[in-house]
Amino acid sequence: MQTLNYQGIKILPKTQLKTEDALVIEAPLQININNKPYTVVMRTPDNDLELVRGLLFAEDIYKQVAIFHFEVIEVKKSGETIVNITIAKEALGKGYLNKRTLLSVSSCGICGKQELKDLAVFGDSINLKNAMTATNIQKMFSTMQSHQKTFKISGGSHAAALFNANNTLLSIQEDIGRHNAVDKVIGELLLKKQLNEATFMLVSGRVSYEIVSKAFIAKIPIIVAVSACSSLAVDFSKEFGICLIGFTRAKKMTIYANPNYLK
Repeated sequence: MQTLNYQGIKILPKTQLKTEDALVIEAPLQININNKPYTVVMRTPDNDLELVRGLLFAEDIYKQVAIFHFEVIEVKKSGETIVNITIAKEALGKGYLNKRTLLSVSSCGICGKQELKDLAVFGDSINLKNAMTATNIQKMFSTMQSHQKTFKISGGSHAAALFNANNTLLSIQEDIGRHNAVDKVIGELLLKKQLNEATFMLVSGRVSYEIVSKAFIAKIPIIVAVSACSSLAVDFSKEFGICLIGFTRAKKMTIYANPNYLK
């Protein structure tokens, strides 16, 4: 199973209705090599053997034709999985010796962790006391899009933008990576000492767990995405006290967590 059904509130022009959407499952996979934790990747469950085989090949950890021994150590209902790969030491490639995988140097914020327990994010949940109006969300997206200069030229960049409670743009940044763009806007406001003013985070693509975790650490209460949200993004938005909105386009949006933040 690669999707789960989640309830939400779909906001349409002049009406609201309850909806049930199929969201892609996002869950961590801890990869042990020779019984030692090596890395964690976020993925959609199923075909873990193929995922691991391709990853180890691409990162020059194991490029031999012969298959390695693959053992599933633990599987939880949520999709969290631990697997162990047994490979002779002399068969391990330079990628393993260098401890440098594509995922461990990415800006994912999760991928590259060694163990599932390293994924924990601590802190009190966000509690937005004064409800924000939803009527200006489309205007904020228009403002963000008007500043996406790299996207207009290339069509190949993502964007993240932060707005205050009055819908004033505080920061807009672009990057080829969604997570990088989020890091950039948060970093800019940290440098300007304005991060405590950020209320809305708008992102140009989908929202997965790492985007939610970054918003939570920065204490940004509302995330609005153009595209879909993952199952884990919804689960943790509810836990962290974040209002999560997806499929925001053409005067429509779907609220998946904490709808009481909007009026």
